[in-house]
Amino acid sequence: MKLAKPRIDIGFATNNAPPALTFWQNQIGLPFDYTQPIRRGYKQHRHDLCGSILKINQVYDPIPDAPPAGYRELLIARDGIAAPLPLVDPDGNRVSLVPRGMFGIERIGIRLGVRDVEAHRRFYMDALGLPQGNARGPGGAMTYLAGDTVLIVEPDPGAPHDAAFEGKGWRYITFQVFEVDREHAHVLAHGGREARAPVTLGTTARISMVRDPDGNWIELSQRASLTGSLEPASA
Repeated sequence: MKLAKPRIDIGFATNNAPPALTFWQNQIGLPFDYTQPIRRGYKQHRHDLCGSILKINQVYDPIPDAPPAGYRELLIARDGIAAPLPLVDPDGNRVSLVPRGMFGIERIGIRLGVRDVEAHRRFYMDALGLPQGNARGPGGAMTYLAGDTVLIVEPDPGAPHDAAFEGKGWRYITFQVFEVDREHAHVLAHGGREARAPVTLGTTARISMVRDPDGNWIELSQRASLTGSLEPASA
């Protein structure tokens, strides 16, 4: 996968945006970027996350109480701390501030619990083309590198087998790519599942959704501000 931005974005939905924004801006210290309307009853508050984007999706319809996805925790590297500082935001999302370099993290890391570590190794390396990291996570978990974002993949017998997109907690990650249609087809040809076919969103982005072996949702985004074009690869 050819990344248009050498790191991953991450997002969650909330019915109660004000305390979520206060937590992430004041307690974690993330700079607010801007609010992007998505559709009626849905807008996205975007924050700079060490060069990645934290997407707080404000949703007005009630969010269902679906079982959690496999995305367990966001790890943010910080200077001046000697041990991880675990925190929980008002929506129950787990985040830890960690010493820079822990698990190879220089910016952010994302912990992911999976039912089959080997199936996810094949998916991340073959379908997404991510190299394996040198560092190991807790309990011998494997790490994979999306630019300077570290994915920590650890065995979890309680991980979902068909993770839902709608629900509370961490629900999806985003890869910024140059050609969504080409990357989407590659993922499907190498064991990924299609969640949403590529579609163009105005003049902002062309996006698609795929799913990993446990059904966790992954957004592929061809964003005009990064790529300069939203033309499909076949055009």
